[in-house]
Amino acid sequence: MAVCKFCQTEVTWLKEGRKNIPVEGDGTRHKCEQMMNSLKSTKTLDRGSLSPEEIKKYEEAINSKTKTKSKKK
Repeated sequence: MAVCKFCQTEVTWLKEGRKNIPVEGDGTRHKCEQMMNSLKSTKTLDRGSLSPEEIKKYEEAINSKTKTKSKKK
């Protein structure tokens, strides 16, 4: 069994559509307060707030990471 990294409760993972969701031992979906607070604090970006230069910079960084990973294999 897996353990929730926020509240240390034992959970299992079930596939629901394309997503894997944590499920507690009694079959209910696991939603702890610590996990919800963590999800609220994630940073979100608006597409309109990025300039084309910034987008290009991010794309180049992603592409360079994938190129180095493929060379290691």
